[in-house]
Amino acid sequence: MKSLVIFLISTMFLNAQHQHNKKLLSKPNILWLVAEDHGPHMGAYGDTFATTPNIDKFAEKGMCFNYAWSSAPVCAPARTTLWSGISGPSSGGEHMRSMSPYPMEKNMFPKYLRDIGYYCSGNGKEDYNLSTPKGVWDESSNRAHYNKRKPGQPFFAYFNNTQSHEGHIHDITRTAKNKRKPSLHDPAKVKLPKYHPDCEAMRLEWAAYYNSITVVDSVAGKRLAELAEAGLEDNTIVFYFADHGGGLARNKRWPNNAGLQVPVVVYFPEKWKHLAPKEYKAGGRSDRLISFVDFAPTMLSIAGIAPPKWMQGHAFAGDYQTEEQPFVYGFRGRMDERLDLVRSVSNGRYVYLRNYMPQFSQGQWLDTQIRMSFSSTAVWKKLYDQGKLNKAQSLFWETPKAPEELYDLKNDPDEVNNLANSKKHEAILKTMRKAQQDYALDIRDVGFIPENERFNSNMAPYDFGHDEKLYPFERIFSTAEIASFMNPDDVCELQKRMTDENNIVRYWATMGMMIHGKDAVSKSEKALKKALSDTSDDVKIAAAWALVKHGNNSKTSEIALTLLSELAQRKDNILIVIAALTALDDCGMETASLKDEFANWSITPVALNKRYTNYPGRLMKSILLRYGIPVKKVK
Repeated sequence: MKSLVIFLISTMFLNAQHQHNKKLLSKPNILWLVAEDHGPHMGAYGDTFATTPNIDKFAEKGMCFNYAWSSAPVCAPARTTLWSGISGPSSGGEHMRSMSPYPMEKNMFPKYLRDIGYYCSGNGKEDYNLSTPKGVWDESSNRAHYNKRKPGQPFFAYFNNTQSHEGHIHDITRTAKNKRKPSLHDPAKVKLPKYHPDCEAMRLEWAAYYNSITVVDSVAGKRLAELAEAGLEDNTIVFYFADHGGGLARNKRWPNNAGLQVPVVVYFPEKWKHLAPKEYKAGGRSDRLISFVDFAPTMLSIAGIAPPKWMQGHAFAGDYQTEEQPFVYGFRGRMDERLDLVRSVSNGRYVYLRNYMPQFSQGQWLDTQIRMSFSSTAVWKKLYDQGKLNKAQSLFWETPKAPEELYDLKNDPDEVNNLANSKKHEAILKTMRKAQQDYALDIRDVGFIPENERFNSNMAPYDFGHDEKLYPFERIFSTAEIASFMNPDDVCELQKRMTDENNIVRYWATMGMMIHGKDAVSKSEKALKKALSDTSDDVKIAAAWALVKHGNNSKTSEIALTLLSELAQRKDNILIVIAALTALDDCGMETASLKDEFANWSITPVALNKRYTNYPGRLMKSILLRYGIPVKKVK
């Protein structure tokens, strides 16, 4: 009897294992080939200057998405959105090289693939702006490969190529002796966008950019050949795409179409065409709007998993693919050491940008872009300072930014003619504005929380943002709206909100005074002076910033400047140091009374995470350069 029971149990186990294995064999392999820092500058997308034979050939048997957005115009925030299925402004992952806790009871999509038996390998950067949850990968390293899976096991494999990264574009245009390197693409034949000045440095880097795309195209070709040689081509769905727009300034890091549009080429073999987007056709093109937040639910859908409702994207392939969406959304938060808050939306024809920190130019002094005197960005800035640029070329450096920007990609593909004040385009402006506002409310955008405030709670920003008591979003959002629209009639309302019980509301109301400028600061001097003693350091910084930059009372401005000086040298909070240094840097020559002190400052706060470590020094460098102080003296 005992033997019979053991036999029956063993049989049941073997049958269950057989059914499980049979089910796994009915799952497709999924391969991602990802390149960094390049837009749709490929032959498959109609760019005849590009040299991309491998992806062009791949596109002939697959399908190109005509209009795909990355979500963020820089790698880590884009990557965080890609793997999580949660928009960066909702998860708290929108700031470049931040590190926020992962939302509770959620995970990155490879974990859910692993749960049903997939082997998941990640060969390339993790570099997320959220802490990595458990169980995402079977292996994540530069040696990870799908060939390490068990026999017959379906795989999801990710290969990330860095050879088109901006570092290569900036650095490879010259040799060690500062001589021009030979180029596959003739710099003289580059078609420059209207916003870039026609100069040698810009042409050299555009040519180097095209060269780098040829390199990653070659690597992708080798990966595709490897797949075919392994006999896996007919059972593998393949995606080729880039992580955001090109590596030159006003492409990378700026959330317009140039910064967000990426090539996405997909291939569904005959066996798996029933999982393809409904419009899929070999050699075809899709006008469906997709963005990185859609990729996680799409991968689950392809694997037969219903995407969880908390994922904020929409599956565009697989068993659970949805209808086409009317908009795609983008964002910009802190870019390395430089604060900003921009949101964007597109319907494929028009692009709308909402600038919540208009005091900053598009082209803030970012050390990684401008560190070399011969880089295109440094030369561009020099030409601007010399007054040698036209209106389209100057836009990148000017302040304040317009609160709203609207561009017609059909008639203005370079996005230089802002239609936000055009009566003819008033209806589309309202449509796009409402889409952006509705999306912010829908995802509970936590980008309006000062970065320091996020660490005053043990909660993940996503969880904090979804708690209405802790994060009264509509009140905070409406304050940020009136703060940044710069309407003089809103000053009285901002004064009222400076006394709100919520720290974040007070922060935006106070910041609004600084954004509105001298008249607003003059009318609100008493309230701003009181705010210098607020319980929130972020409110203090905003008040001091306003009084130093726009104040008329020299004594009050001096008190405010002293406060910023003290906060900038804090040892216990690097995010407060970054915010205070940002204010001091933006105040420009109004900080001249500290000139003799700057060289002796010790900017060495304890970092919450090593990813923040270099930012205070970079901001201090910008201040020192303004006054001609040797940068080597910064501590």
